[in-house]
Amino acid sequence: MDIFCDKLKEECGVIGIFQEDINSISRRLCFGLVALQHRGQESAGISVINEGKTKYYKDMGLVQEVFDDTILDKLEGTIGVGHVRYSTTGDSLCENAQPLVVNMKNTSISLAHNGNLINATELRDELYDHGSLFQTSIDSEVIANLIAVNYEGDMPKAVSKSIARVKGSFALVIGTNDMLIGLRDPFGLRPLVLGKLEGEGYVFASETCALDVIGAEFVRNVEKGEMVIVTEKGVESIFYDESQKKRLCSFEYVYFARPDSDIDEVNVFMARERAGRILANESPVEGDMVIAVPDSGIAAAIGYAKESGIPYGTGLIKNKYLGRTFIKPDQKSRELAVRLKLNVLKENIKDKRVILIDDSIVRGTTSKKIVTMLRNAGAKEVHVRVSSPPVMYSCYFGIDTPSRKALVGAEKEIQDICDMIGADSLAYISIDGLKKSIGCGENLCMACFDGDYPMEVPKKSNKFVFEKN
Repeated sequence: MDIFCDKLKEECGVIGIFQEDINSISRRLCFGLVALQHRGQESAGISVINEGKTKYYKDMGLVQEVFDDTILDKLEGTIGVGHVRYSTTGDSLCENAQPLVVNMKNTSISLAHNGNLINATELRDELYDHGSLFQTSIDSEVIANLIAVNYEGDMPKAVSKSIARVKGSFALVIGTNDMLIGLRDPFGLRPLVLGKLEGEGYVFASETCALDVIGAEFVRNVEKGEMVIVTEKGVESIFYDESQKKRLCSFEYVYFARPDSDIDEVNVFMARERAGRILANESPVEGDMVIAVPDSGIAAAIGYAKESGIPYGTGLIKNKYLGRTFIKPDQKSRELAVRLKLNVLKENIKDKRVILIDDSIVRGTTSKKIVTMLRNAGAKEVHVRVSSPPVMYSCYFGIDTPSRKALVGAEKEIQDICDMIGADSLAYISIDGLKKSIGCGENLCMACFDGDYPMEVPKKSNKFVFEKN
């Protein structure tokens, strides 16, 4: 178990650029991936296409660990695709890093995928039977192989035919010799936006923060069931499936997205702040100071403080420099290791009734450690307020969720959770309150809170790991 994080794990981040200038594309892709680093920290990759030739580089690690000037100088092109990964399917191995580069007759594709396919096992077996070969253990390669099988000279048609076979969530960016394609699944579960580079081309990205970083202007969201095709002639849109109701993942607003991003035209920071205000009205409590579990709880804590009139203050200091390769503690130091990531500002906490705002509680292990740290620092009372409802169901659509038996919200009543983490009181925002804070109403997927999945899901597992033959 990761003692440093009691959160649902990130998904993936994708970016694609179509531009005229071959000299700047790799750095723009790299900077965009740094902006999307919060969506995945296991691996990073960039693929570029220039005059029909594809070059790529990918490796394990953070973006700035994988790329340097020497590598980026070799990646010149007019079409590029980038990816940062957290493994929701497949092992955490270099061979599973994206973009996937697949050669086919007279062309090749570079594919980056954010999401999860729930029928990948069946499709993989079918493709094996028809002679397809697989080099990775990730579900994204199923999509790539389907495209290769269906390609007959018309790439958009091959993509449409292929994605009609898959079930699950996907935001895809696909680069070919002469076009860049971006598309979202029919439910719009995973986000994707289109931006414009001044006089030079277009950008697809998982979040608007990536557009801001590389100097692109937001044009619009790629809609559910839509494929957007960028060529030298301009931008074309094809709605390949309009049959489903939109169900954007609510956890984008709760935790995953950067607070400076707009997801489907809703600012993430403002949604989190509204959640804090609603939480203050739904579950008021007397206290001397409102503090946040940094960083994702800060906006909700500010909202709670504003609505309640209780001062907002800093109570926990986060160490942002541990990095992904930090040595794992042995059993004896396990209880102390959480202090490496969070430490209490004792002078602010001592003798105060503290209201601690967190965005979510998954297992409850870290919450317990933080409450204990606050008490040891002299807090008179610790009241925990959570800006999302109890997480009670596993996700099948691109979030690495523990099984239900590991979700404390599914196994225990709220008072029992309160007793377990050692708080004086505990309350969560309501499902209606979260919907109100985001403002998208019934267009949200809330399945991890209420079990109402947008499609039929497997009964046994939420994570698919394929064994290579």
